Amino acid sequence: MRIVLVGPPGAGKGTQAAFLAKNLGIPHISTGDLFRANISRQTELGKLAKSYMDKGDLVPDEVTIAMAKDRMEQPDAENGFLLDGFPRNVSQAEALDEMLSTEGMKLDAVLDLEVPEGEVVRRIAGRRICRNDSSHVFHVSYKAPKQEGVCDVCGGELYQRDDDSEETVRKRLEVYHTQTEPIIDYYKAQGLVVTILALGKVEEVTARAMEALSREGA
Repeated sequence: MRIVLVGPPGAGKGTQAAFLAKNLGIPHISTGDLFRANISRQTELGKLAKSYMDKGDLVPDEVTIAMAKDRMEQPDAENGFLLDGFPRNVSQAEALDEMLSTEGMKLDAVLDLEVPEGEVVRRIAGRRICRNDSSHVFHVSYKAPKQEGVCDVCGGELYQRDDDSEETVRKRLEVYHTQTEPIIDYYKAQGLVVTILALGKVEEVTARAMEALSREGA
């Protein structure tokens, strides 16, 4: 089974990708993980990507596509994969189609995690991170600490990351609408899009996605 997962920032793509990949028995291929792995291993693609990132430039599509292609050719992806963060635009989607076609393969489904914009802003702008340990994450509405501004686990100071501010979140949403959202129409034309309401508990969203995939025969 070959699946692409899309959705706005704050939709829970990373969490859902991990659960779905485990349930389906296929690897979760995340763009972020690809970049980190290639850079840490100092592959040629990793060095190339880092040269752009160090200058503050966007990594060109062809570098991202080459990393994704290399990962999808690994033995554990032989029977399928779940892509998270790739393709990010229509050019990358076209390149993915061409890659798969060359191998006599195609996508089975594109899962579109749908979340109202106001909820996205609430989810991200409400996050608070512990300065002592970034794995200690709280939320002003959904997982409030017992004492405001203080980590329940270690007593460290809780703070809001700069990229979690409401202004930054809205800018990230603008980028998503202009760059990534068009791939939904691209895949709708192929009859591949399955829209999932990504509200509620994590396991409820996963169950909805699994049920929808089953209905689609994917």
